[in-house]
Amino acid sequence: MPTNVTAEYLAAEEEYRNARTIPEKIRALEKMYATVPKHKGTEKLRLQIKRRLSELRKELEKQRQVKKGGGGPSIAVKKEGAAQIALVGLPNVGKSSLLRALTNADVDVASYAFTTVQPIPGMMHHRDVQIQLVEVPGLVEGAALGKGMGPQLLSVVRNADAIAMVIDLSRDPIKQMEVLLREFERAGIKVNRRRPRVEVKRTAMGGIVINGAENIRGDVSEVMKILRDERIHSAELTVKEPVTLEEIADALDESLVWRRAIIIANKGDAPGSRENYEKLLKAYGDRFKIIPVSAKRNIQLDKLKDELYELAGIIRVFTKSPGEEPAYPPVPLKRGSTVMDLAERIHKDFTRNFRYARVWRKSAKFPDQRVGADHVLEDGDVVEIHAR
Repeated sequence: MPTNVTAEYLAAEEEYRNARTIPEKIRALEKMYATVPKHKGTEKLRLQIKRRLSELRKELEKQRQVKKGGGGPSIAVKKEGAAQIALVGLPNVGKSSLLRALTNADVDVASYAFTTVQPIPGMMHHRDVQIQLVEVPGLVEGAALGKGMGPQLLSVVRNADAIAMVIDLSRDPIKQMEVLLREFERAGIKVNRRRPRVEVKRTAMGGIVINGAENIRGDVSEVMKILRDERIHSAELTVKEPVTLEEIADALDESLVWRRAIIIANKGDAPGSRENYEKLLKAYGDRFKIIPVSAKRNIQLDKLKDELYELAGIIRVFTKSPGEEPAYPPVPLKRGSTVMDLAERIHKDFTRNFRYARVWRKSAKFPDQRVGADHVLEDGDVVEIHAR
């Protein structure tokens, strides 16, 4: 143990030694991680704490699966539309009102907590596509550690393509965000973080080969230990950007999911909402896009639809046959999709017999261009595929 840790760290360490249950150990380790000084001398200690936290969370999930005979009744929501976005927040923050206003879903709305007890989906039609919004029942402190239906609800969040965190501006927004981010972290959900560019390719033999070792900001021997902990004994590891040991561990942890997220600051018409919005903006404005709205008074909901569309990470591509007008509706695709991705969506014959495609783009210098299968498409493109 380093000699320059704080008194808060030592208290958390004592709490960990006295902990008897997995949730108690997780809480103590979280305090240790939060209070340990962050510098080169504590790098290994921070890595050890994160590794132990990951092990305990996985162990807790295994216990829950056994206890409930496979995890209990499933509350998964089948994905429909171009993308699925989870509306997540504490109880009674206005998620039901938002869902009804954005999708016209038949949902109960009341001024008391826990009106919603099961995830409720609704379809938002915007810019010619359907986006599925799923209202997740209110999360509470300790949800990821087993409180209530917390683990099942967080599994719905993990499964979604993106997350919209609903914050009530009539209450302390910072405390609400702290609870949500803590539960996401406990559930292995990384919000608005990019997975480090570290790739591992398992091999039958040859031990561990590291490409880009100069990008590792730490002891390479610790990387070997991380790989062993993940039961990787023969592989080619490629590090494509400067990363810390903790970032390598996160990149190799298959239990983690990485999701884009925004903040919906609801009840913007309530007393004190302006002051709370400023607090929220100051604390989280550099990490999250924050959209102030009022579901009750229908304020800024059109802007919110635009932001949810962007959050979904989709583009609309119109197809056409030679000599004809573009077909409607457009084909929704993930941002970054290629002509071949579009061809696969239309018909498998196009992928087998693909020759080339013509693309019309408003922003292009020329009215149309001939492109190949790997051409990356943009929102609003009109595509004409030519096959043998």
